[in-house]
Amino acid sequence: MRFPLPLKFFVFAALVAVAPLALVGQNLVKITRDELKSAANEDLTGVAAQVRGEFDNLYQGRWLAPLMVIRSGVDNPDLDVAQKVSLLTLGMEQMESVVALQLSLEGSDIPVMVSDQSFVDKLSAAGLEATALLSTSGDLIANIEGTGQFGRPLISQVPETGDWLATLALPMETRLAGRKLTLVARIDLGSLRRTVEQHPFNQRGEITIVDHAGRRALVDAPEVLADRAIVASAMPLIVAGARADALENYVRRDGTVMLGAYAFPDWFPWAVITELSEDKAYAVINQMMERILLVGALGFAAASAAALVFSRGLTGPILQIGRVADAIGEGDFSARVQKVKTRDEIGDLAKRVNTMASQLGERLELMKFVSNETMTAIQSREGEGISRGGERRDVTMLFSDIRGYTAFSETVTPEEVIEVLNRYFEFQAEIVERHGGDIDKFVGDELMAMFVGDDKEDRAVRCGVEIRDALAQHFGGHDGQRELAVGIGIASGGVVLGAMGARQRMDYTVLGSTVNLAARLCSKAGPWQVLVDRSTSDLVDLDLRVEPQEAVELKGYADPVPVFLADFEPEEEVPVIHP
Repeated sequence: MRFPLPLKFFVFAALVAVAPLALVGQNLVKITRDELKSAANEDLTGVAAQVRGEFDNLYQGRWLAPLMVIRSGVDNPDLDVAQKVSLLTLGMEQMESVVALQLSLEGSDIPVMVSDQSFVDKLSAAGLEATALLSTSGDLIANIEGTGQFGRPLISQVPETGDWLATLALPMETRLAGRKLTLVARIDLGSLRRTVEQHPFNQRGEITIVDHAGRRALVDAPEVLADRAIVASAMPLIVAGARADALENYVRRDGTVMLGAYAFPDWFPWAVITELSEDKAYAVINQMMERILLVGALGFAAASAAALVFSRGLTGPILQIGRVADAIGEGDFSARVQKVKTRDEIGDLAKRVNTMASQLGERLELMKFVSNETMTAIQSREGEGISRGGERRDVTMLFSDIRGYTAFSETVTPEEVIEVLNRYFEFQAEIVERHGGDIDKFVGDELMAMFVGDDKEDRAVRCGVEIRDALAQHFGGHDGQRELAVGIGIASGGVVLGAMGARQRMDYTVLGSTVNLAARLCSKAGPWQVLVDRSTSDLVDLDLRVEPQEAVELKGYADPVPVFLADFEPEEEVPVIHP
């Protein structure tokens, strides 16, 4: 006997309305709690990473780099002592937060020092001997040298004033009477302290800076916080010099449940700890529970009366949605649910089915815009999603760049530029695919391809030479009355292959010195030239000719780099390409 849907809906709506409402409420609370926890964790890690980055940027950009410039100037052998002192004075005046600069001679207890007068007055007002406090002893400099801490800060506090100072020592090349000279700076860390104290996160949470002993830093009265679980976890990592950022939840002695995260500055022996109480993170859940109970009571009162009326409008749309779902399952992504305009779950479901069909069609098109390695990585995850990170791979990289493109693009319409680029890329893509390469991306007028597996070097070089010859053959070196030659660079070696970028926008690509070298060789290659590095030239077959060229200067390389010009042996014919 068939049990009609309207009657079924009415019976179950009246009998089990309370249970579904409770279940929905529980799920909503759980989902909301998970979302809030995720958002809080992202906020905590983001703030910790931001403060860490500001610390490192301040130290390296405002202090270390300018001091190295001053050191280079003072190292000038043509300057006498008075001029060196003048340079120190001028340098200190231009540098924010540097309160003292000194030149120390090995074995001498009398350094040459200049200091910030306002800071000296502050120390003197506190009853301190400023010169003694701001100067750095020869023993300390020797200890810095012995522990390899040149260029890294040693942190101390002036208890009488609450100021935190960093001692930064840089060795000089100049020697006096065979003795070493050292440039030492004393830096007021007040700017770091203000970065922490004025951060907006303090309005809802806490930012704490701790050292390896669990002592709080950048405050007037340091206290030991080692009883906090998150501080205890961070302390051994500071000692070990680790830089593994992490999240940790724990309960304080007063029973407060805390969400926390920590990060480690590269230049300071500290941990940046961000904390947020669980009550503040989940405050919105209590408000949501009240609303769920109110809405549930009203909904239950109206459920029985409206059950039969609503059920009559359910059957037709559900059947139509089922037919569209079947069509989508068969690959027809143009199928849509029509004429379902009800403002309820069925209407939402119809819209979602339509959105799903549209997005599946879009994703099918998007597959054309990603590399084979990207698709392989996605498929290997079996629907779990790709995480950011990478793995080391041995590859051969090929870069192809059109010469004369800029001048050409300035004389024709954008539509003509796109048409010409597509023609060039069509030829190149077919050749890359035929030689087992994978196009990573197109960047403007440049193509970037990757070759992996056996004989990758040979296939990459053969591909590059065929691209050059095929384009020269079909376009005759000209397109639109302008010469549009190609230059190609090829390099082999280790790279990091993986997903990189932001959580919501990633690029599956390769990074590493091999990629940079191939790009530099491409930019160095002349029109219709294929330049390869030594690692590639050593592994090509005999029917390819690689001729050593004069080593070239490349950006980012201290020494000239050996390069080789690749070509086919004279008797080998270039296949004609018809894309």
